[in-house]
Amino acid sequence: MVRDISCREVAQLMETSAPLTLVDVREAWELEICAIEGALHIPLGEIAQRYGDIDDSKPVAVLCHHGVRSRHAAMFLRAQGLENVFNIAGGIEVWAIDVAPEMSRYE
Repeated sequence: MVRDISCREVAQLMETSAPLTLVDVREAWELEICAIEGALHIPLGEIAQRYGDIDDSKPVAVLCHHGVRSRHAAMFLRAQGLENVFNIAGGIEVWAIDVAPEMSRYE
């Protein structure tokens, strides 16, 4: 079971000293349009080979465009034994609306 976390909750955690690993599973061309500073970029197609790059000593929040790819990635990470994994509900689209309205958006 993968739990959702809201964009606002992630933003609040990022503003505090609470540690969080943010993993962005979008493609490189998507990051050229908009990205969250400090996120670890691992495209969904590379997650099986690169999940060892993720610091799982703290909660892991996975992000994509709308929340579908990130849910798949989070489910995969849970299956690999990572316990504290969250899917960022609504993805960077909701992030741009709720947290960073100045951020570029795309379809």
